[in-house]
Amino acid sequence: MTIELRSDTFTKPSPAMLETMFSAAVGDDVFEEDYTVKALQEKTAQLFGYEAGLFCTSGTMTNQIAINVHVNQGDEVICDALSHVYLYEGGGIAANSSASVNLLHGNRGRITAEQISEVIQADNVHYPVSRLVSLENTVNKGGGCYYQLSEIQKIKALCQDNNMALHLDGARIFNALVETQENPLEYGKMFDSISICLSKGLGIPVGSVLLGTTDFIKKARKVRKRWGGGWRQAGYLAAAGIYALENNIERLKEDHKRAREIGKIMEGISAVEEIYPVDTNIVIFRLNNKILSSDYVQKLDEKGIKAATFGKHLVRFVTHLDFTDEHLEEFRKRILR
Repeated sequence: MTIELRSDTFTKPSPAMLETMFSAAVGDDVFEEDYTVKALQEKTAQLFGYEAGLFCTSGTMTNQIAINVHVNQGDEVICDALSHVYLYEGGGIAANSSASVNLLHGNRGRITAEQISEVIQADNVHYPVSRLVSLENTVNKGGGCYYQLSEIQKIKALCQDNNMALHLDGARIFNALVETQENPLEYGKMFDSISICLSKGLGIPVGSVLLGTTDFIKKARKVRKRWGGGWRQAGYLAAAGIYALENNIERLKEDHKRAREIGKIMEGISAVEEIYPVDTNIVIFRLNNKILSSDYVQKLDEKGIKAATFGKHLVRFVTHLDFTDEHLEEFRKRILR
């Protein structure tokens, strides 16, 4: 038995999800005639209170499309230094949108309205225009921590006062929502756009949805086409997305419970110097300075445990719907031997 903990992107469709995919009604999405894609877009948009949605191949694509629609050439995006849109999207902010980035250093990737207010550029010919604020929830590099809605509300008010748009990289937004028990409709009121990844915690094979106004999504669709993101009978994948939204949200609590148990297990490992607070389904721990994460991950691999390096001395585990109680107990045995 291989214990897969590198990412929640390694999940495979369940038999029930596959059955739903095989029976999907499909068409040509470039012509906006794939019925199941349209159903997924409408369902996701309604869930968060938006006018429209756009189904894309990945969260990187939905994030980068959103940024491209929001900013003009030479504008500035404000985000945390740990943000996925900055670290892990191939320099897309610069390459795709010719925008600069103002990096803040928040609490485990979470920035505040006060921090943002201090870096908004003055109306001066020397400076870029502060056009967009991008938040990530949950924060991958922050160990799956999440924002409180009260802070997001402050950030939203600041953005409105300064004519800035607010985007959410909601790659694991449902992990946050099942913990806070907040209503998705409240998030729809806060953000000008939201990127929702369905292929992580919700377990579909491929796909993310970008949400916004009808006009915003019309522009986003054109950007998607320009970047080669138009697809045809994508309804087979969209059907998996609909199934996931209807069946796989509440069960995220199980992933969080198992992640916290892993955190407790790792407290007894002598090589571990520090464990980040386990808030959702991500466990990040720091090894002592004598041990490289690459070496430690290799030793885990020899025990049949797959983990990801997350820095010179940092290692990440991510629980998911294919990591069961049986896997947890086997993990316990192998990590302690």
